[in-house]
Amino acid sequence: MVYFSYFHSLLTYGITFCGNSSHSNTIFKLQKRVIRIITGIRKRDSCREHFRTLKILPLQSQCILSLLLFVTDKKDHFRRNSEIHHINTRNKSSLHQPINNLPIYQKVAYYTGIKVFNSLPPQIKELSHNRHHIKTILKEFLHSHSFYTLDEYFNCKLYTAFS
Repeated sequence: MVYFSYFHSLLTYGITFCGNSSHSNTIFKLQKRVIRIITGIRKRDSCREHFRTLKILPLQSQCILSLLLFVTDKKDHFRRNSEIHHINTRNKSSLHQPINNLPIYQKVAYYTGIKVFNSLPPQIKELSHNRHHIKTILKEFLHSHSFYTLDEYFNCKLYTAFS
């Protein structure tokens, strides 16, 4: 309860727009230090399992959750591939990813949110019309995986892990 009242509220403030910043690694180390204090584990022990048992999302998992909720809340600002072209492809229901090679643009919430949303399993994507239900499913999904990085999320075999 102390974690959520003191640390979590500060951690989640503005995470949608600042979750990919250069300071996120420092904040994540602070979050792990807090978990170690709560559980009484040593510095060298892994916190991953303790995140799961305490039902606390690591920083990047919290960032993924906030990006996905941002995308579902602002659905009218995004276009699907089926709106761009009328070819029946397997990615027609995915959001259209704008082409841009600038690294600074690729860290923006709009661009990253599309990439994270498109990586979701199809059964979760279908729930995007109901915010409360998708939030519950996403929290359960992210608690079970406890992602430390966005690359870990993108490389995860999401289609088999959710089933």
